[in-house]
Amino acid sequence: MEMSDEVLIDSSWVKVAGYYSIWDTHNINPYRVDGRRIRDTLTLKLVDPARQHFSKMPLTKTPVTSGFTFRWGRWHFGVDLDLNTGDSVRAAFDGVIRISKWDGGGYGNYLLVRHFNGIETLYGHLSKSLLPVGTFVKAGQVIGLGGSTGRSTGSHLHFEVRYEGNPINPTLMYNFPGYQLRNDNFTITSA
Repeated sequence: MEMSDEVLIDSSWVKVAGYYSIWDTHNINPYRVDGRRIRDTLTLKLVDPARQHFSKMPLTKTPVTSGFTFRWGRWHFGVDLDLNTGDSVRAAFDGVIRISKWDGGGYGNYLLVRHFNGIETLYGHLSKSLLPVGTFVKAGQVIGLGGSTGRSTGSHLHFEVRYEGNPINPTLMYNFPGYQLRNDNFTITSA
């Protein structure tokens, strides 16, 4: 990944890849990058202690109730994690809130956080988003409260991981039964 631009976030200049210079607060995937066209193998640092970048789980230990799979005639691009309405939902990595809005057709109340490692995470069906767009967050910081908004049959967190707008199965990155990262780095290869 070639780093090009720098952006000012909370008085710190942060280098970003060219496609991340797009700051769209309405569309989950404004990048128009086809993951099948990725030719190189990319290794992303999920934790970087030298830069004080760490990872946290979005919830305390809770079961996965639905996986990254094809269901009901379409793809489910994340995992559903059981919770009670009002439970704290935490940022997975340090980053900036890029989207905080209501989607009546699916996610309900949701947040999307852009992280410094090139990944974006989405937190759906929240009863309440606690932070506005542009807010810098640290891994483990409470960003919303669990709920059952949008297309939902009960309280849960819909959790997605994306790179260049392309969904990644969160179970490839996280060991949910053990509630920890599988590795400090994550490798992306051609789709």
